[in-house]
Amino acid sequence: MVEVPIPKEKWTGKIGTVTLGAGAKAKVCGGEGGMPFLSYEGAQPRPLIAGEVSDVCDDLHASVKACFRSVEDPAQYAREWVEVHGADLICLRLVSTNPEEMNATAEQAAATVMKVLAAVDVPLIVYGCGSEEKDARTMGELSAQAKGQRLLLGQAEEGIYKSLSAAAMGGDHCVIGFSNLDINLAKQIAILLTDFGVKKESIIVDPLMAALGMGLEYSYSVNERIRLAGLMGDTMLQVPMLCDCTGAWKCREATDELPHAGDSQERGVWWEATTALAALLSGADILVIRHPQAAEIAREAIKGLRGE
Repeated sequence: MVEVPIPKEKWTGKIGTVTLGAGAKAKVCGGEGGMPFLSYEGAQPRPLIAGEVSDVCDDLHASVKACFRSVEDPAQYAREWVEVHGADLICLRLVSTNPEEMNATAEQAAATVMKVLAAVDVPLIVYGCGSEEKDARTMGELSAQAKGQRLLLGQAEEGIYKSLSAAAMGGDHCVIGFSNLDINLAKQIAILLTDFGVKKESIIVDPLMAALGMGLEYSYSVNERIRLAGLMGDTMLQVPMLCDCTGAWKCREATDELPHAGDSQERGVWWEATTALAALLSGADILVIRHPQAAEIAREAIKGLRGE
């Protein structure tokens, strides 16, 4: 029998690492020396799973609510994600700060973040409501209150990245550099952040993970090109990658009652899980996931792909 050698790429670059959280809560993401799960090419640290928590859950799907005792209290919600469902991180969305709806103050939002931070022993990812002016105030306030806790703040986009970056640097936090399905834009936001003063050791990119049913193939190829560029020596793309898989719940195929499409309670889980699997194989270091069953499917896939 002739042994067929495994083709191995020799990469000149390596993905940098970012430490989230402080002290005993700290977790390191990034550090790959090869393409996803190809351990013979280089180091392959375990991807991290972030359980999504919103401070307002009015439109949360019933199948998600059924997995938790309560989704009304963000701290309890987060605690269950960690203690029951094994989340590595918590992704907290401050929906209540939206000035066109509840319009919670920056101080109220910061208090929620501190309550969640105290309730769990894992690092936090924190998103605002999407209003530039309100998010600037909110992130500034919570950055000061949680100084040194190495939160991951999102999201910094070209044109509106300065206020978030200033808040992050003021409290020694990390930043999500967001770009819209384009490798050049992903590189551009990393350049803008570093030029502004954010250290590369505090930057994680989000190249926009399109969900199954919403352009998954194109999104996959962009993620893969970003990772290849970093391994081939592009220093501005040698940063970890976050993929938000929760967009799968916006697909009508995932949750609408459709003829011959099967149980909508189960469909949403697999729509999100399939999106997560594609994200993993394209280079994701962090997955943001809404449904605990989807998180478990992704976790088992990680074990299998790592040969554990």
